[in-house]
Amino acid sequence: MSAASRSRRWSGEVTQDLSTLMRQELELAKAEVKQEAVKTGKAAGMLGGAGFAGYLTLLFASIALWWGLANVMDQGWAALIVAGLWALIGAVLFMVGRRRLQQVQLTPERTAETVKELPGTLTEPVRRNL
Repeated sequence: MSAASRSRRWSGEVTQDLSTLMRQELELAKAEVKQEAVKTGKAAGMLGGAGFAGYLTLLFASIALWWGLANVMDQGWAALIVAGLWALIGAVLFMVGRRRLQQVQLTPERTAETVKELPGTLTEPVRRNL
C-alpha cells in the first residue's frame, strides 16, 4: 500500500470519526437540553404557584392593614396610606430592577473566547500512530 493511499485512508477515517463525534455530541446535547427543559418547566410552574400565593398573601395583608388603620382614622385615609406604601415599594423595586438590567451583558463572552480558539485547535497537526 502506497503512502498516498494510506494518507487518503487515514484522512477519510479522521473525517468520519470527527463527523461521528460531532453527531454524537449533538444528540447528547439535545437529550440534556430536553431533560433540563422539563425540569425547568416544572420548577417554573411551582414558582408561578408560589407567586400567586404570595400575591394573595400581600392582598389580604394589605386589606387587614387598611382595616386596622381604619380603627384609628377615616377609612379613606387608611386606604390611601396602604396604596402609598405599595407605590413606594413598587418605585424602589422598579429602580433596583432597572439598575440591574443595565448591568446585563448580552454577549456570551466565555463562548466568544472559546469560539475564537476553535480554528487554531482544528488546524493543529494531528499526531497519530500509523
